[in-house]
Amino acid sequence: MFPAASSSTRAPGPSSAPPEQSAPDAEPSPRDPQSATPPGKRRDAFFDNAKYLAIVLVAMGHAWEPLKGDSRTLQAAYMFVYAFHMPAFIVISGYFSRSFDMRPAKLKRLVTGVLVPYVVFETAYTLFERAVGDDPDMPISLLDPWYLTWFLVALFVWRLTTPLWKLVRHPVPVSIAIALLASMSPDIGDDLDLQRVLQFMPFFVIGLSMKPEHFQAVRRRGARLLSLPVIAAAAAVAWWAVPRMNPAWFYHRDAAQELAAPWWCGPVMVLGLLAASLVLTACFFAWVPGRTMWFTTLGTGTLYGYLLHGFFTKTADFRGWLEADWLHGPLGALCVTLLAASLVTVLCTAPVRRVFRFAMEPTMDWAFKRDAAEIARERVKS
Repeated sequence: MFPAASSSTRAPGPSSAPPEQSAPDAEPSPRDPQSATPPGKRRDAFFDNAKYLAIVLVAMGHAWEPLKGDSRTLQAAYMFVYAFHMPAFIVISGYFSRSFDMRPAKLKRLVTGVLVPYVVFETAYTLFERAVGDDPDMPISLLDPWYLTWFLVALFVWRLTTPLWKLVRHPVPVSIAIALLASMSPDIGDDLDLQRVLQFMPFFVIGLSMKPEHFQAVRRRGARLLSLPVIAAAAAVAWWAVPRMNPAWFYHRDAAQELAAPWWCGPVMVLGLLAASLVLTACFFAWVPGRTMWFTTLGTGTLYGYLLHGFFTKTADFRGWLEADWLHGPLGALCVTLLAASLVTVLCTAPVRRVFRFAMEPTMDWAFKRDAAEIARERVKS
């Protein structure tokens, strides 16, 4: 779903975030893989597969960050992957948010599944930076998301606005207009990473507007074959763009003026990248298996892989583990890529989820009043 920083004083690149983990017709939550699947409904392996494959791409992209400067091929691969892995996560997140409303049970899940993990990991990453990193005096600031945590802030805001998007007659054009305005508004600042919240928002709203048949359409054989020349063309464009384009445009973290570009470049780049990202996201979905695979169940734990792998990535960065000369060659880059994919795979497994469930899936019944409707149902049963 999948990553990144929120200001120049923080991590340099964006991170992708894991999408919501819930059943297509259930209230989504990024915490437990579709734990809210209604009785009698089966989980769709396609979405779990997509989430797992996307989180692997996130980890690979982070692993390439310190290596890509020495290889045009790796830089092109980095730009290619960053063009769609985050949009893919966000589209799925929006799709699984269709049933969200302001009912108490769903607001509780939003708090325990998104807001609480944000507070926990924003604090944990700051303490980690103090202990292991280069800034022993970094303050804990819940207004300035660090590294991976920005996605949780964005998801919280997007989810809260879901009822409003359901009321708007043309939600997608409105969300695009907001993104365009944000891209030329440097005064928005870094609080809550609002640039990202607003510039990535069209993908969430598009997901909200999608139906199952839209996903089925891109999974047909014809769409899969059509995606091959598109992918090849995109890879060629990425290779061409390496010396000509600032990859920070893919992060959607800054306004055009902050990237040393005239204001009108913001809307142009947002529209261009929106189109390119949607096309490549469709190509990605076209090749995601629809059947149960060995990794399907791992797709239910992508939030764990997403939030936890950052500690390993930043440790390698802080300690200079990837500075060895041999790692900057083709064989070294391949080894680092495989290691990153293996690490995030392990972090999505059930044993790891059991250990860290207290932080990512807290029940917190002690903090909430019981829903009157739930109490009434229990009285009827008794």
